[in-house]
Order: sequence, then structure tokens, then C-alpha cells
Amino acid sequence: MPFPWMELLRMTAGAFFGALGFTFLVHAPVKAYLPSGLIAAVSYVFYWLLQRWGVADALSVFSGALLGSLLGHLLARKLRIIHTVFLMAAIVPVVPGLGLYRMMASFGRGETMLGANLGIEAMITIAMLALGLSMGSFINRVIRNAGASATAKKQRTK
Repeated sequence: MPFPWMELLRMTAGAFFGALGFTFLVHAPVKAYLPSGLIAAVSYVFYWLLQRWGVADALSVFSGALLGSLLGHLLARKLRIIHTVFLMAAIVPVVPGLGLYRMMASFGRGETMLGANLGIEAMITIAMLALGLSMGSFINRVIRNAGASATAKKQRTK
């Protein structure tokens, strides 16, 4: 089966422009627009590729959020913009809005078991997003503190 290049292009563009629009809506600095869209596109493509390769949905969401978090922290330091702008943009394409909508619609139709299953799937996705973002922040902090410790040791030995 050939690789779906058009679907990849559509998904990348959707993630990029969705995050770009959301960044605009929250009145982020103009210099954050393009990087936010790129972070969202890269992290969403990573998530999408993992799903295509058969990785579990929860692990795919976690991995995409982790990559977005690491990239967001990196660019936040480089551009001197608060990292929340980039973290928010990284997860916008993966937020389970449709899953939550389908859950509520199922409850409204009286299909409580289906609604409960959809709700559990959506909550797992939300938990994996939060875990991926927090793990990325943790890794960033460990790397930053390790760099600061090495610099402090060098200064003490002089």
C-alpha cells in the first residue's frame, strides 16, 4: 500500500493553520506565529506517523505532546517568548474535541455505554497530553539545571 502523501500534506497544513489561528486568537506576539504553527505541524505529523505505524493511540498522543513540549521550550528560550504559547499550539491539533462531542451526543441519544467508552478514550487522550507536556517540561528543566551546575563547577574551580 503506497504512502498517503496527500493525506500527510492535508494533516500537516491543518495542524499548522489550526495552531496559527489559535496563536492569533490568544494574542501571542507576532514573532511566535510561524514557530507555533511549525511546532504544531511537526508534533502532529509525529503523532500521525506513529498511529500509522500501529503504535497505540495513547502512546502516540504522549509522544507527540512530548516532542511539541521539547520543541516549544527550545524555541521559547531562543525567541525569548513565554513557553506556554508554544505548548498550547503544540497540543491544539490533538485535543479530543470531536471525541468529547461524540460522547455527549451518545449520551443524548441514550447510548450510555458508547458514551462512556468515548469519554474514557477522550480522558486518556487528555491525560497523555498533560503527561507529555509535563514530561517535556521536566526534561527541559533537568537539562537546564545540568548546564547550570556544570557552569557553576567551572567557576568554582577557577
